[in-house]
Amino acid sequence: MSTTFPDGFLWGGATAANQIEGAYNEGGKGLSIQDVMPKGITTPPTEGPTPENLKQVAIDFYHQYEEDIAAFADLGFKVFRFSIAWSRIFPLGDEETPNAEGLAYYSRILDELEKHGIEPLVTISHYETPLHLARTYNGWTSRELIGFYENYCRALFTTFGTRVKYWLTFNEINSVIHEPFLSGGIPTPKDQLTPQDLYQAIHHELVASGRATKLARELMPQAQVGCMIIALPVYPLTPDPADVVAAMHTAQDSYAFGDIHCRGEYPGYLLRRFREQGIELDITDEDREDLRNTVDFVSFSYYMSICETADPTKQVKGAGNIMGGIPNPTLKASEWGWQIDPQGLRVVLNDYWGRWQKPLFIVENGIGAVDQLVEVDGEKTVVDDYRIQYFNDHLVQAAEAIQDGVELMGYTSWGCIDLVSASTAQMSKRYGFIYVDRNDDGSGTLARYPKKSYGWYRDVIASNGASLTR
Repeated sequence: MSTTFPDGFLWGGATAANQIEGAYNEGGKGLSIQDVMPKGITTPPTEGPTPENLKQVAIDFYHQYEEDIAAFADLGFKVFRFSIAWSRIFPLGDEETPNAEGLAYYSRILDELEKHGIEPLVTISHYETPLHLARTYNGWTSRELIGFYENYCRALFTTFGTRVKYWLTFNEINSVIHEPFLSGGIPTPKDQLTPQDLYQAIHHELVASGRATKLARELMPQAQVGCMIIALPVYPLTPDPADVVAAMHTAQDSYAFGDIHCRGEYPGYLLRRFREQGIELDITDEDREDLRNTVDFVSFSYYMSICETADPTKQVKGAGNIMGGIPNPTLKASEWGWQIDPQGLRVVLNDYWGRWQKPLFIVENGIGAVDQLVEVDGEKTVVDDYRIQYFNDHLVQAAEAIQDGVELMGYTSWGCIDLVSASTAQMSKRYGFIYVDRNDDGSGTLARYPKKSYGWYRDVIASNGASLTR
């Protein structure tokens, strides 16, 4: 069976502004929720920025982007996924006029990508709601954020519309169910946030996504807009039909976001949940029209699968999974407890393609690991055979899905260069093909060193997948 990918397949890597840029208070940037999350989602937010927050410097991509993009070009990237920090463009989030310095910075990023022939894939909102919007409006629980987000999108589309073809509206939008502050900028503690308020916030995000898609079609008819969700295959823990139904219900938590983005209306199973929980959303006629602006493609992150059971005595949660679920006893896990399931990627691709019949784009996939910097032939590097194995096995399954008939646009590995972890705010949880000399205590030179996986991925791209091993 061939592992060669289609002509024009978009190979590349993915990052997020808050995890790579640093320069948190430069260029007119305002504070985002990330500036008060020095430990990621592991502790409550702080009142203001603190020195132990590694994201204040991150890997200093803000100043070193030319060197990094040159390395991406050397890898052979066809596409680079990055996010725009909302608070670089609108420091508070509710201003009428964008910050010119912020727009100029991202224009320089696009200049550099164009110089190297790399296609930009831009995430509009990637876990960095402006802090002012979070604390003044209670984040996306407020309908006012729809207008602020639309104004932000208009600034991006009018400034960069001729230069960016691929846009994602919200990163991992389904994560808001489990992490309302990270994903929805909602400072109300999780245990105090009612289902009514949570799903109203989700509704506002979905409406904003539809409105952005409509605006993109008006201002950038050549562009393509995608949604972005966490892909999470859910297996029944046993063949017991009750476990199968439990798995179905958990899967629907994520399906709902794709169903609404692809079909333009709320699915019946979600409406049933609202009825049974007494949730009555404020949905206007204009909202319904906005939701009908369906996406051009579905993008997703894929890191793991989970199991579910209806047996209350077996409800053991996985240590590394923010989306809940029960560890699969047949699978190994990463150092952070994320279960490794390459075949699950093929399952997801077939599942999503059959469900939505929209082109698919894997925009995050990778493994966080503790890497050891060593010298090989006088050069500093990391011998990360474990990462090579992980990527190889997942890409083989992506090739299988293409053989199954799935339309797959591209693949961007998560954290193509080491960055600050979103969930734990650590540098030691490394994902990249490029090692960045920075440590959890903030020490390090920020020097870059290619890992063994760097040359491996370069060969995969150059061969369009032919170098993968089964």
